[in-house]
Amino acid sequence: MAVENENAEIVKARIDKRNYKRIVLRNSLQVLLISDPDTDKCAASMSVGVGYFSDPAGLEGLAHFLEHMLFYASEKYPEEDSYSKYITEHGGSTNAFTSSENTNYFFDVNTDGFEEALDRFAQFFTKPLMSADATMREIKAVDSENQKNLLSDGWRMNQLQKHLTAEDHPYHKFSTESLDKIQILVEEKFQDIRNTNKGCFRISGQPCKAEHLQIIVRTVPIKQGHKLRIVWPVTPEIRHYMEGPCRYLGHLIGHEGEGSLYYILKKLGWATSLSAGESDLSLDFSFFKVVIDLTDAGHEHMQDIIGLLFKYIKLLQQSGVCKWIFEELSAVCETKFHYQDKIRPSDYVVNIASNMQYYPPKDWLAGSSLPSKFSPSVIQMVLDQLSPNNVRIFWESKGFEGHTDKVEPWYGTAYSIEKITPSAIQGWVFSAPEENIHLPAPNKFIPTDLSLKIVPEKVKFPVLLSRSSYSALWYKPDTLFSTPKAYVKINFNCPYAGNSPEAEILTHIFTQLLMDYLNDYAYYAQVAGLYYSISHTDAGFQVNLLGYNHKLRILLETIVEEIATFRVKTDRFSVIKEMVTKEYQNFKYQQPYQQAMYYCSLILQDQTWPWVEQLEVLPGLQAEDLAKFVPVMLSRTFLECYIAGNIESQEAEAMARHLEDVLFKCSKPLCQPLFPSQHLTNRVTKLESGINYFYTSECLNPDDENSALVHYIQVGRDDFKLNAKLQLFALVAKQPTFHQLRSVEQLGYITVLMQRNDCGVRGLQFIIQSTVKAPGSIEQRVEAFLEMFETKLKEMTIEEFKSNVNALIDMKLEKHKNLREESTFFWREIKDGTLRFDRRHFEIEELRKLALQELIDFFYEYVKVGAPRKRTLSVRVHGNLHSSEYKSEASEPHLARIDNIFSFRKSQSLYGSFKGLTGQVKL
Repeated sequence: MAVENENAEIVKARIDKRNYKRIVLRNSLQVLLISDPDTDKCAASMSVGVGYFSDPAGLEGLAHFLEHMLFYASEKYPEEDSYSKYITEHGGSTNAFTSSENTNYFFDVNTDGFEEALDRFAQFFTKPLMSADATMREIKAVDSENQKNLLSDGWRMNQLQKHLTAEDHPYHKFSTESLDKIQILVEEKFQDIRNTNKGCFRISGQPCKAEHLQIIVRTVPIKQGHKLRIVWPVTPEIRHYMEGPCRYLGHLIGHEGEGSLYYILKKLGWATSLSAGESDLSLDFSFFKVVIDLTDAGHEHMQDIIGLLFKYIKLLQQSGVCKWIFEELSAVCETKFHYQDKIRPSDYVVNIASNMQYYPPKDWLAGSSLPSKFSPSVIQMVLDQLSPNNVRIFWESKGFEGHTDKVEPWYGTAYSIEKITPSAIQGWVFSAPEENIHLPAPNKFIPTDLSLKIVPEKVKFPVLLSRSSYSALWYKPDTLFSTPKAYVKINFNCPYAGNSPEAEILTHIFTQLLMDYLNDYAYYAQVAGLYYSISHTDAGFQVNLLGYNHKLRILLETIVEEIATFRVKTDRFSVIKEMVTKEYQNFKYQQPYQQAMYYCSLILQDQTWPWVEQLEVLPGLQAEDLAKFVPVMLSRTFLECYIAGNIESQEAEAMARHLEDVLFKCSKPLCQPLFPSQHLTNRVTKLESGINYFYTSECLNPDDENSALVHYIQVGRDDFKLNAKLQLFALVAKQPTFHQLRSVEQLGYITVLMQRNDCGVRGLQFIIQSTVKAPGSIEQRVEAFLEMFETKLKEMTIEEFKSNVNALIDMKLEKHKNLREESTFFWREIKDGTLRFDRRHFEIEELRKLALQELIDFFYEYVKVGAPRKRTLSVRVHGNLHSSEYKSEASEPHLARIDNIFSFRKSQSLYGSFKGLTGQVKL
């Protein structure tokens, strides 16, 4: 379907109700105007055709630094950070990012604030202000952002691949309203941006010269595990996006069905994941990458794995380019495009603005998502480039520690290089195991019925369709999105799944094994747009399905059958156990602020087990332990089901009945109902009023320089009036927190004030990660900020107060964008037991009644430093720059130190659980 605008036919999705208009301003700025009758937010994005490839030598990071600086101030709006303040106070958000060839700036905002927000935004590109003081402070912010990435394997390996390219190539471097009304606004506010008549930055030559090809690079990662990245320079797909050569080849090389490369590697016990496709793309060069996560055994068979990869590529050469595979892939892409979910307006405009840099106007919305021209010669051209002659192999393992002789300068990654000849690779192909590698079969999961079910009445909230001793079924038909999709969640509440560290880790291995067994079958469903996951929870495990409803029930019944007939395969148990062990070992490489949040949750949430205990029991667990455990775990089970979307109530009930029949009502039932005493509840530690608790720890990674603080303020149980005050305070204080602690004091790049909700117990938390101050000093700055903010709160005018209240109400009136978002919201109410599906309506009612003095009273009662009813918990994680502070940190007069989390948890009262036995709220 297409619309005609300004001589450009813009291809849009069948279900897209938006209107589009392309205009060109007198300064030659191209603009796409979008009018959406259903949106609650306005958004804008500006994509500038300059990125870090344009950084001058010796000033690496300049483009990224400029991205930060533009947000500070402008001649028309000189007050520092006033743009961010305005956006936040009008219910919006703002951000930017720098890529290789572009920098993208964007915001979203409530509709009543759009005109002024757009004016403030435009001024950055017309007459920005950059004071010397702000410049020095933002240099520290950019450095702090870089500091948090120094120990990230993803950043390190990406930079190493850049480092091993030509030094003179840029790739080597370091990284609603009516359309007419919007048009008037845009023309007025953006036409003064100066047109310098400079062309887009273009790259000459390829990043890889002869010495950068036919190499094996052995490198040492931060985390446990082994990985192969096989990379080839290829012709950028953007030059042939309608033919989709990289998409076609990535689909086949990255396939996981029977006979695929991954299927064979998995069967041999050598790999735990594989992905393939184009990356680091630009108009002038690109790379095709195959990334394989290896097992310990796979690490010992690197040559065989590379041999099998090239054997698969040889199969593609011999098979020729298959028209039926391209047409099937094209059909999947077309369905995905025409039935795409709506997303946040800011994300939508960012995607389109990015597309505008590369594609003609007719494809600004679709980009490269609709390959439709079958061209065997174009696909063959890229396939020919996947040869041993120009391959780059990056092999990561802790096992290479002490066996490297080079260091990458930016991140300090240790590596060594070895040349590898095409004849050597041909030898690996010849000696690789003889396996039955073949192309995928036709995909039976591709939906053919995309019709919408008739909903008899506009149901706003989930209804409890049925409840028995076996299960509860919540149902919510789609009344908003008009897409042929469904969302299904089956929550297995199993008391024996989480009653010890061993039980929890065995449940985790069980869910991973289920996914492992199903993978080659269910991968076809995922290709066709029907996604599933099986994951462990605190109280058992859950099965999730999301996607086209046509064949969803087939997949669900297959998953349930796999659960009902589960048997432990010893070889797969060993692989999954190894994978889970590395996952737990790598916990210590999380960012310090993530570690602090983990400790906070461990202190607050009853009946949770620490990762160190789970890691301790892992080595001793054997296949027979899991074989004994699973029947016991499932022996007492209660199913909570949530089924939503393009599904009729009778279908939902039939799914729930099938679950009960297979698991509870067969001749030898696997499951029995829970006893009344076994229904699990969610309990949260109740901190004592007037006491400031703190827990302190060293960062688990001794090489990490970052420290972190989580300063948590517990407010109380779910209550509409209290929630309204808490949410309004969080909105009012959010931007001042960021401005003072990050922009002015430069404590660290990660500086956040946000709400926290633990099973219906509400609170606030400051999260700050820093290299410049120890956690105790950061805490002093947080308290100093609260003292300063008290003055601002008392000086707030009635007009400012009403503006913030209205902004929060507008945010609450926002409709859910898609089925996943709606289902996540409603499932949270079911999981917590609060069941207030209409909570937004009641919280808005409370906001409309709220007075300024009530907000001030809330601050004095719950937030102000030293308030008698204040309940706080601070978690401090010390990086290696602040280890001396950790060692000297003793109990402070006004603080109560937590030495042992579990002794503390046992000594505290618990909030009552909202989760009742009848599925209703406990009053």
